[in-house]
Amino acid sequence: MKILFWVSFAVIFYTYVGYPAAISVLAGCMRLLRRRFPLPRRVRRKMSNVTRNDRIERLASFRNDEDRWLLMREGGGSLAVAEKDELPFVSMIMSVFNEEGIIEEKIENCLKVDYPKDKLEILIGSDGSTDRTNEIIGRYRDKGIKTIYVEERRGKPFIINRLVEAAKSEILFFTDARQEMEENALKALVWNFNDKNIGCVSGELLYKRSSSITGRGVGAYWRYEKYLREKESDIHSMIGATGAIYACRRSLFEELPDDIILDDIYTPMQIVKKGYRAIFDRDARAYDVVGETPRDEHRRKIRTLSGNYQLFFKMPQMINPFRSRLALQIISHKALRLFVPFFMVALFLSNAALLGEPFYGVVFVAQIIFYATAVLEALFRRRIKKIFGLPYLFCLMNFSALMGLLTFLFKRTNVTWKKARV
Repeated sequence: MKILFWVSFAVIFYTYVGYPAAISVLAGCMRLLRRRFPLPRRVRRKMSNVTRNDRIERLASFRNDEDRWLLMREGGGSLAVAEKDELPFVSMIMSVFNEEGIIEEKIENCLKVDYPKDKLEILIGSDGSTDRTNEIIGRYRDKGIKTIYVEERRGKPFIINRLVEAAKSEILFFTDARQEMEENALKALVWNFNDKNIGCVSGELLYKRSSSITGRGVGAYWRYEKYLREKESDIHSMIGATGAIYACRRSLFEELPDDIILDDIYTPMQIVKKGYRAIFDRDARAYDVVGETPRDEHRRKIRTLSGNYQLFFKMPQMINPFRSRLALQIISHKALRLFVPFFMVALFLSNAALLGEPFYGVVFVAQIIFYATAVLEALFRRRIKKIFGLPYLFCLMNFSALMGLLTFLFKRTNVTWKKARV
């Protein structure tokens, strides 16, 4: 029982504490390693004795893409100041279903992005919408919006594949209807493609503040997830992109399986498999709102975690260290997280069997208190201190992982999921 106890504890601790700490150290080492290879003299001479803001302005005077990229690497962030003539052609891809309440606002948001209009095409696919979505989209045809309508629902992967077939640009930019992008988000993303080793770039998703337990939970989860993606990106590649704001080279895009749930993980992993990097850029931002109820977010999380199980069955090579350079990262970031619920049960039961020893008795009491506070938060939301919400959020996330497995095993994969209310 002691072996089971300590193995269970080690897995849980490594998944949520050990792995983030390890990649933080590795990312720091990678930054130090890069500093051993300083900027070329031609770049240092031109950029000496200037402030960070002056650097950004003076970057526009560089005519050599390699010099621009080296300077960007040194300064951090995308800087997003490339000249019009040097920006690539971009196809903005968006699949929608029954979005009459928000689609007009989203299209206006897309039209306002800071990007040359002659280098941007916007393609929207309506997946069997039965409300006024198609009518609203049709009003924007004279503004260059290209549309594809499907009478019966086929799912997001099918629509994305059709839109990519119709796209004419070298860079594909993916977004969703609900999220609002900053005006410079697109330029910030595509600037990264000056590095020929980069095949996919994800932006940052920020949640508008919410004082509810759901809002706090989603916000905390995404801050944690963003931290992991940033550090993974510093090392080599992130594990998955943000579906609301990411881009890739069209030449590297592979047609999505019709039943795939998580295209924003499938596509980056296919690109990494080809030898390219998938990175995270916090300068490209989009904003979202939390679901109206905890049940909405819980349903969304179950679907996401079910999609993770699906990916491991479809792409088992992802966790094979002999076939994937990111196998350890994928196991640590994605795979172990799916099985933590089982180790939580094993930890509790093995601990109960070891109550004869004082140390294990103290640990068991701590576990009882932990789960009791989670139950209190579930029963008396808004009436107790926020810190008590942490056990609840942790338990809810792991319960979602368990439900995700059951959904994957016993329910038909659904790519036409019901949207969360916002």
